[in-house]
Amino acid sequence: MSRTRDQDACPGALQVHQAADGGLVRVRLPGGVLSAAALETLAHLASRHGTGMLELTSRGSLQIRGITETGLVAETLAGAGLLPSATHERVRNIVSSPLSGRSGGLRDVRGWVGELDAALQADPALAALPGRFWFSLDDGRADVAGLRTDVGVVAGAEDVALLLAGVDTGVRLAAEDAVPTMVEIARRFQAIRGKRWRVTELDDPGVLLDGFTVTAEAGYDYPPHSGRPPVGWIPQTADPVGDRVALGAAVPLGVLPARTAEFLAAIEAPIVVTPWRSVLVCDLAEDVADASLRVLAPLGLVFDENSPWLTVSACTGSPGCDKSLADVRADARQALGQGTPGVHRHFVGCPRACGSPVGAQVLVATGDGYEERHP
Repeated sequence: MSRTRDQDACPGALQVHQAADGGLVRVRLPGGVLSAAALETLAHLASRHGTGMLELTSRGSLQIRGITETGLVAETLAGAGLLPSATHERVRNIVSSPLSGRSGGLRDVRGWVGELDAALQADPALAALPGRFWFSLDDGRADVAGLRTDVGVVAGAEDVALLLAGVDTGVRLAAEDAVPTMVEIARRFQAIRGKRWRVTELDDPGVLLDGFTVTAEAGYDYPPHSGRPPVGWIPQTADPVGDRVALGAAVPLGVLPARTAEFLAAIEAPIVVTPWRSVLVCDLAEDVADASLRVLAPLGLVFDENSPWLTVSACTGSPGCDKSLADVRADARQALGQGTPGVHRHFVGCPRACGSPVGAQVLVATGDGYEERHP
């Protein structure tokens, strides 16, 4: 693919995008991990200096819209530990299995998240990676493997599979080599990419594997995730601490009111933002989980795995985006429950189709209704 620019325009905490409704700041959360204190900080920024809403993205990040005091916001984010590197802030695109180490999975990959994040920030050359280039750490349950990130690993019972764009390369790694190998692949991509932003844009992505030994069958393409987030009461069966639970809550259309975020932060528990626009409140004693659920459900968070809100998403649309031909969020609400059972629908306001989940039915606004985008 030939592009005119060597860098994308993906926003960050310092690279602010000027949208129709003001400045847009995106905060990367490697592995989606967020402390209660950091969430409280983001909620206060959104309510005092933005639209009063936090947006959850399809990469497990958070956005604040309508920002005017961009310098103050960046300073506050840095003070809260949410901006550890001014040079590498847009390259910390790391997703991981959200329940890893707590429920299910073959290996706890949480340690890999911090290791990979630190390694990316420590390499000056990787500061120039495009903001759309991203990494995935799958604990063996094949949830984030299907997101088709540029570089990924999937934990197995004995070794680790290396993926490029969601496809198994046939390369198998020891656990201790997983993160160094991902960093090496990113370095190779940066060295040869020219004006390409994603691995799939290379004429031959296989050149990134020169020198690696293929020991397993290559070519398996991990299927897309259903798009349905883990919701409800989730026993932390993989946690060595007994009787702990996580609460999974879907956030309708990924829009989290700052006031609701403050209630989430008040639980004072670890939080994980998932790539499916939901949150996990983790490590809760059962009585705390029960009390929290009773408070959060009336605020609009969705804990019902059968809710139609789990099958629909949308980009920002009008009036926040000047490229949109429709108020897609309003249209998505109106169409709630009307789609084909089992099919995730994503409403977008223009052909760019921002935030489209892999495998979803993408409905593109035309100015006179919607038309389905086919692969």
